[in-house]
Amino acid sequence: MIDSGAVLPMCYLPPVEWFVELNKFKPNVVLEREEHFPKQTYRNRANIYSPDGVLPLVVPVVKGAKNHTKITDVKISYDFNWQRLHWMSLQGCYRRSAYFEYYEDDFAPFYEDKPVYLFDYNEQLLAVILKLLKINQPINYTETYEAEYPTLTDLRNSISPKKEFAFEQKPYFQLFEDRHGFQKNLSIVDLLFNQGPQAGGYL
Repeated sequence: MIDSGAVLPMCYLPPVEWFVELNKFKPNVVLEREEHFPKQTYRNRANIYSPDGVLPLVVPVVKGAKNHTKITDVKISYDFNWQRLHWMSLQGCYRRSAYFEYYEDDFAPFYEDKPVYLFDYNEQLLAVILKLLKINQPINYTETYEAEYPTLTDLRNSISPKKEFAFEQKPYFQLFEDRHGFQKNLSIVDLLFNQGPQAGGYL
């Protein structure tokens, strides 16, 4: 275990804030994989920008994935076709953005394959996103669950849809900002699809 740096949660299409923190603390970053699954967090949800405003995308999990289920044991539910819904939402919201077609083939397989575990799905998505952002960061994981980390900045609960994005975010062009203004701390895909190769520099 590293003795300085930060511990981050594993998220679905993480928000911009997640990558800002990653850049701040890299390479001394570990991802939490020993925690119990917390509900209503970015572990299984992401916010994108739709014509009607912010649209949450939620990956459903198998019932019984309560707070006492280890994060790596949480299974994705396929009771309804959420992948089609998410992919149609991404297409509908970003098809007209400058770089959606540039990255479309990188993301499409994630809405066709049916992985069993949420953590594995998020892990594979993250690897693709880091590559697209040209962020060279080895992925290290927690080996045991610790309630507190005296020597690490603990970001497991602070990066949350329930909490205000703490620092000033420099605006970038968003497709629907003429309707609803600049929306802070959306999923990294909003930045990627609108800024393309400049996204890494923005972060």
